[in-house]
Amino acid sequence: MSSRWQELYAQKLKTADEAVKLIPHGVLMATSLTNGQPPALLNALARRMAEGDLREVTYMCSLAVRPTELHNPETIEKINRYNQLDAMYAGPIERYFVQQGSYSYIPHRLFDGPLMTERVGMGAAVITVSPMDRHGFFSMGTNPDYLYGFIRHNPGCIILAEVNAHMPRTFGNNYFHISELAAVVENDTPLFTLPDIPFDEKDELIGQFIAERVPDGACLQLGIGSIPNAVAKALMNKKELGIHSEMLCDSMIDLYEAGVITGTRKSLMPRKWVACFAFGSQRLYDFIAENPMVEMHDSEFVNDPYNIGLNENVVSINATLEVDLSGQCASEAIGTRQYSGAGGQMDFVEGAWRSRGGQAFLALYSTYTTKDGEMKSRIAPTLSPGSMITTTRNDVQYIVTEYGIARLKGFDIKRRVKELISIAHPDFRDWLSFEAGKLKYI
Repeated sequence: MSSRWQELYAQKLKTADEAVKLIPHGVLMATSLTNGQPPALLNALARRMAEGDLREVTYMCSLAVRPTELHNPETIEKINRYNQLDAMYAGPIERYFVQQGSYSYIPHRLFDGPLMTERVGMGAAVITVSPMDRHGFFSMGTNPDYLYGFIRHNPGCIILAEVNAHMPRTFGNNYFHISELAAVVENDTPLFTLPDIPFDEKDELIGQFIAERVPDGACLQLGIGSIPNAVAKALMNKKELGIHSEMLCDSMIDLYEAGVITGTRKSLMPRKWVACFAFGSQRLYDFIAENPMVEMHDSEFVNDPYNIGLNENVVSINATLEVDLSGQCASEAIGTRQYSGAGGQMDFVEGAWRSRGGQAFLALYSTYTTKDGEMKSRIAPTLSPGSMITTTRNDVQYIVTEYGIARLKGFDIKRRVKELISIAHPDFRDWLSFEAGKLKYI
């Protein structure tokens, strides 16, 4: 390692409390999602904001996996006297605080995020990075996600980096040089790991329906959860699949080790796994570490529908919560209650449509059970009052339940109603037909 970079590192090495004093009043600032969030810096930031020493700051975050003082109700109450807390995606922690009114949600598509911050201006960022290499560079490892693009679109942004020996160094466009950082803080916190997510019979049926439509050589976008895991299991007999995905998950390693994923037929970056964040087990984090096959880029690159569409036979699999008979999909909220976020769903729906042979599947169980034990249909005549539409009826391609696949794009309302009723739970099909008639859909 160059002694010059070592000296600069030593000059910028601070405690977390010292580092956050570099953040000025009145800025928009952000952090990454999941393991990209630096706990020592965030705790120090929360203390400074709660004490009233930092004011008129808007802090943006997404999908926290490790609670900090920014999730302490008493601290939040003090912070909100002078500052604003925003969520760009509501995981379980943010969901609670958004519903309490302590956090506000920022509607956006993941691809648009970096350019969005350029237009509103962002003054500071707190990041987690791998240790510095001999050239003075740090990798954002598992989490360039949206934040790398945020920073690059805002020259002069104050960057505070928490160096974590557990953060893997990854290839791709996700590096910062020591000369770009305002301060570094050291904190070797083990990365958060996901437990195994089991899947049931419904998941397996959905997985099999989708797998039947996946050709050899397809380029996959898989997410997190039981349905993507079931899809991956059902793909074990496929050949030469590739990866261009918002997220990397453990099931991809299973497919790779079975010889299913090779990337040889990809048009954009053949043989490379391309993603903007990785979230899973330690096995996954070890797999991507300094693996030349894996490239981690920011969401502006990965989720760009144009880039997605450069690959042939893109297969995108995402979840939705409710679908109406015209094909509108509410994927991020239950009525007026924010549940998750738009994320990259529309990015990959559009990208798959641009792809020659591309297919975008939105999956959901046909029913849900209320707190009172009543079973209700997730395919409804109209969306629940106040629902936020994530994927419009103009864009939706395929809806999947445990009863099959409905193809919607290109078809009129009458055909859509027929397709959607065919994959609804049998107990609700007559009701849906009756309601469709009242709406003059059929």
